[in-house]
Amino acid sequence: MTARPENAHQARLLRLLRDNGSHSRARMGDLVDLSRSKLAVEVDRLLETGLVVADGLAPSRGGRRSHNIRLAPTLRFLGVDIGATSVDVAVTNAELEVLGHLNQPLDVREGPVAVFEQVLSMAAKLRASGLAEGFDGAGIGVPGPVRFPEGVPVAPPIMPGWDGFPVREALSQELGCPVMVDNDVNLMATGEQHAGVARSVGDFLCVKIGTGIGCGIVVGGEVYRGTTGSAGDIGHIQVEPEGRTCACGNRGCLEAHFSGAALAVDAEQAAREGRSAQFAARLETAGRLTAEDVSAAAAAGDPVALELIREGGKRLGQVIAGLVSFFNPGLVVIGGGVTGLGHTLLASVRTQVYRQSLPLATRNLPIVLGELGQAAGVIGAARLISDHVFSPA
Repeated sequence: MTARPENAHQARLLRLLRDNGSHSRARMGDLVDLSRSKLAVEVDRLLETGLVVADGLAPSRGGRRSHNIRLAPTLRFLGVDIGATSVDVAVTNAELEVLGHLNQPLDVREGPVAVFEQVLSMAAKLRASGLAEGFDGAGIGVPGPVRFPEGVPVAPPIMPGWDGFPVREALSQELGCPVMVDNDVNLMATGEQHAGVARSVGDFLCVKIGTGIGCGIVVGGEVYRGTTGSAGDIGHIQVEPEGRTCACGNRGCLEAHFSGAALAVDAEQAAREGRSAQFAARLETAGRLTAEDVSAAAAAGDPVALELIREGGKRLGQVIAGLVSFFNPGLVVIGGGVTGLGHTLLASVRTQVYRQSLPLATRNLPIVLGELGQAAGVIGAARLISDHVFSPA
C-alpha cells in the first residue's frame, strides 16, 4: 500500500506540491507557515516514506542552498469517468497531469460487473503501455447519486442493477489500491476547479448535460454533496407540469425534456414528420439519431436543430436561474457531451438566467462552457483520490 502522511502538516505539504509543483524547503515553509525546524522534520519524514524526493538545488536565498522538493515521480493515479453511454479511463502522475487517456463506448445499463470488466481491461491496457507499474489510488465517477462515505450508488434512475453495489470495495480489491467513488458531475466540477475554468473560484455551479443532467455544487472550494449524496440532482426538477414521463417515474422533469436522450427523441420525431431534411437523411443512414447529430445539423444551419437547442437552453436556463437566485454563485460552468451544442445553447441559457434572476446575483456572473472537455471527469477523479491519499491515515 502507498504510504500516507502522518499528520495535517505533511498533508498540506503534499497538496501544495501537487497543486504548485516543485518547491524549495524555504518557500514551502513560507506557504504553509511552519518554522524551519518543524518543516525540516516533516519534509524528512516524507522523504523517508518515498512520497516526495529531492529535485535539484533551489536558488540561493543567502546561506547554504537547499534542495527543491517534489512529489515522487513514480506515483500514479487512475481516473475513471463512467457515463451512461461511454467511459473514460486515464492515468495521471502525482501532479495530476494526464499521461494516458482512453475512451470507449459503454452501456451503463449492462450492470456493474460488465462495466467494471471493461474498466479493468482499459486500466490494464494503460499499464501495459508502460505508463504505470501499478496504481497508488483510483477515483471513480458514476452517473447517479452516491452514498459518498461508503462509495455505493443509491437508486440511480439510469443505472438499473447498480443500487447498493459496493463499487469502492470491489474495485479496491481488483486494483490493489485505495478507491474513492463519487457522482460524475461532482468530479467534473472538481476537475474544472483543479485545472479548468473554475481554478480561481470558490463558489460555483457546474452543470453537466449528457444522457441525463446533473449539477455539481462547490461551496468555499469544497464539493457539497448533501445529507445523502443527492445534492445537485437538477435533472429531476419539473419544468413542464403535464410533460413527458421521466426515467425517475415523474412527469415533466428537465431531463425528460432537455438532455442528450431527449434531444435524440425530438430529432427523430422531426425527421419522421418531415420537418428536417438533415435529420431525415441522418436517420435513414444510421437508423437512429443522437445529440451529436443535433449538434452537427445545427452547425450546418438546420433551423429545426437550432430551435431544439434554443428551446432546451430556455428550459435549462429557467432551472439555473432559480439556482442562481438561491445560491448566488460566482460562476456557472456548463459541460458534458451535449456541450457540442456550443454557443447557441450558451446564449439561450444566458438570456434566460439574466432575464429571470435578480440583477444583484447576475451583475458579475459568468456563464461559460467548461475548458477541459472529456478530461474534466478523469482529472476530477484523480484529484478526489489524491485528496484521500494525501490525507493522514
